[in-house]
Amino acid sequence: MNTVYILLLVIMIPVFLSMMFIPYWTRKTESFGVSIPEEVYNSKELKGMRKQYAVLTGFLSVAVTIIFFLMGSSFSADEELMSLLFSGIVFAFIVFSFVIYLVFHRKMKTLKQHNKWAAEKSQLVVVDTAFRKQRLTHSNLWFIISFLVVLVTVFLTFQHYQAMPDQIPTKYNFDGEVTNSVEKSYRSVLVMPIIQVYLTLLFIFINTIIAKAKQQVSAQNPEDSMKKNVVFRRRWSAYVIMTGIAVVLLLAFIQLSSIYSINNELMTIIPLIFTVGVVAGSIILSITTGQGGSRVQTATTGENGTVIDRDDDRYWKLGVIYFNPNDPSLFLEKRFGVGWTVNLARPLAWVFFLVIIGLAVGIPLLMGL
Repeated sequence: MNTVYILLLVIMIPVFLSMMFIPYWTRKTESFGVSIPEEVYNSKELKGMRKQYAVLTGFLSVAVTIIFFLMGSSFSADEELMSLLFSGIVFAFIVFSFVIYLVFHRKMKTLKQHNKWAAEKSQLVVVDTAFRKQRLTHSNLWFIISFLVVLVTVFLTFQHYQAMPDQIPTKYNFDGEVTNSVEKSYRSVLVMPIIQVYLTLLFIFINTIIAKAKQQVSAQNPEDSMKKNVVFRRRWSAYVIMTGIAVVLLLAFIQLSSIYSINNELMTIIPLIFTVGVVAGSIILSITTGQGGSRVQTATTGENGTVIDRDDDRYWKLGVIYFNPNDPSLFLEKRFGVGWTVNLARPLAWVFFLVIIGLAVGIPLLMGL
């Protein structure tokens, strides 16, 4: 087994694990994109469904891995084809795992309708007016570190501009060797710092979303739910800040490799360590915290009652896409998975999408890459 296989396998395994155990990380008031009473979450039938989903997705993961190794042996000498194959395999895995999810989503909707969970209990929306007064996220001032790293990167770049090679590397292979480069110019050497600034602003935006996202308080046990949600937001805020700073440091390392002599192996090892660390961190955080803090242990526990959260399944298309023109909220928690999504019925959501994607594509083009 060569190095390329090992590196790609290290990337694939966390992706497989995160997809397999998503049902265990979601809120206890939601199952496969369908709202449910909290007390039925641990029922034998729903436990069985979560286990079946994990097993099926696990089998799919094994099958995808085997196919990758069998097909990859034919392209082992061509890293570009290997990269394309890897991307195609991961995309196929996401598509087929989503098909598996849709099967369980449909089964969950049928089960809910058959048991008349929404009809037998009073539906209630709980809003805590004091929720926003709490410290929900860590300060964006932490990103000053990222901007300082950018300034140091720019300073060292211009200070050693004459000593930099005539060709600036823009792409490396799995052995840390340069496979693509552009001619040195003040514009080309500024690409990395500009990307650093763009990504820092993006992480600031994400951290702000965490604070501003719609509050989701359980009608059955609002106090406990609110405590868990605060922990959930603060933990992910810390993760976003640390990841944002780490990304900027990684890009600074890549930029400085054009100035100082850095071992080729480090050009492979450092990004790999970064990737594994970021993915492992997100998985650990998902396991320990869960969506909305559902896995956080608190002193209080919920009790079965006659009140449940308002049923808004009709606004969740396939259980994952939120489209509600009557909801002024722009950002809210995902139904299936951990994190946040947007209300696609709000025009501003599309503006954010276009700006983020436009900048990501436009910056390299404007810089002549």
